[in-house]
Amino acid sequence: MTVATAGRRPPAGPEPAGVDNRLVVGGATLTWRTLPLPVLPDPGAVLAHAAVHALTAARQHAVYGTELLLSAASRVDAAMRAELLDAGFTVSVLDDDGAHPSVPARPRAAEAGRLWLLTSGSTGRPKRVGHTLDTLTTVRADQPDRTWLCPYAPGTYAWWQVVTLSLTQPGQHLVVVEPDELDDWPTVAAAHGVDAASGTPTFWRRTLYRDAAALARVPLRQITLGGEPVDQAILDQLRDVFPAARISWIYASSEVGASIVVHDGQAGFPVAWLDRETPGRPTLSVMDDELVVTSPFHGAGLAGPVRTGDRVQVRDDRVLITGRLDSDEINVGGSKVSAGVVRGVLAEHPAVAWARVTGRRAPVLGRMVVAEVVLTPAEHRDTAEAALVRWCADRLPEYAVPRRIRVLTEIPVKETLKSDV
Repeated sequence: MTVATAGRRPPAGPEPAGVDNRLVVGGATLTWRTLPLPVLPDPGAVLAHAAVHALTAARQHAVYGTELLLSAASRVDAAMRAELLDAGFTVSVLDDDGAHPSVPARPRAAEAGRLWLLTSGSTGRPKRVGHTLDTLTTVRADQPDRTWLCPYAPGTYAWWQVVTLSLTQPGQHLVVVEPDELDDWPTVAAAHGVDAASGTPTFWRRTLYRDAAALARVPLRQITLGGEPVDQAILDQLRDVFPAARISWIYASSEVGASIVVHDGQAGFPVAWLDRETPGRPTLSVMDDELVVTSPFHGAGLAGPVRTGDRVQVRDDRVLITGRLDSDEINVGGSKVSAGVVRGVLAEHPAVAWARVTGRRAPVLGRMVVAEVVLTPAEHRDTAEAALVRWCADRLPEYAVPRRIRVLTEIPVKETLKSDV
């Protein structure tokens, strides 16, 4: 990649503590220190065409404190580019030939140290959420040496979580996979000694479905899940493959940061954590079946209790996050059905690799429950629907049993590694 070397200003502070950590990206092995430092506009929105371009922008921000919004180029359409220009950002497409800027009609002064994230947009148009490198750095205690896999799209909250870990902690090396490497990431990971990996439940389900044997050859000691509801089925499947690994799930968002971390191998978090106030840690509560978080890692302007839009259910001594409020509840003839609960029942069936549950219009009842599933390769598709309906009927109220089950041949996944369940 040909870029100019930044030299317009003195560094905002010392080099990050992880500057000598190893980076494997685009087939090359580098370190944070050996990444080039591009000259980037300030304030700037950087649209990266490859992982290495995103990493150079991240290091440039860490060293110089520029105001930065970073995203994969593919996530920003023409309308969003126009919106960023109107907000005073110089929009630069960063590729192997350097930065290609578009200058705003009304330039403005930069806000030193500000980082902007684009939300995933799963419930509408992506929004900008303000952070700093400090609020995105939520792992501060010393960590055992790890080589982490980073499969996330550049600039997302999950991407920054892995990147800040490597930037700020010595011994936290990084292997970054591009979108066209995702289908074969276990081979890449095994070749470079990856022993820790973070991904969405869809990411892990898709890997298990495509080649569980290849996944088992990766020497994972730490497995992390987040970004979507985490059910017991995926936790148990990963435990079967990696009985000695620590398996964690994290609830995090651009708005409230990393708020829940669970290491006990169970879906949900303990009821005892609700309304527990601990200095420096998020406070969790429930209001009208919605998770509410008061977090020290919140985005700009989001201090105090933040309604997350995620629905929760208390079951025995656990609090389960089942899905988004605007899509999880299905009204079937006046009876309320949680799509997340039905999805969890389907996911527990040994033949189901992935499931999505939604509502569909129906006469008399108004809505009925329908599902899409991807089956494990050994399952005979001709008998799958009837068997799954019986499975659900034995475990759910009659009105919650899916009336239609469609079998897909591949687990759908978006660039965010989610399938919008």
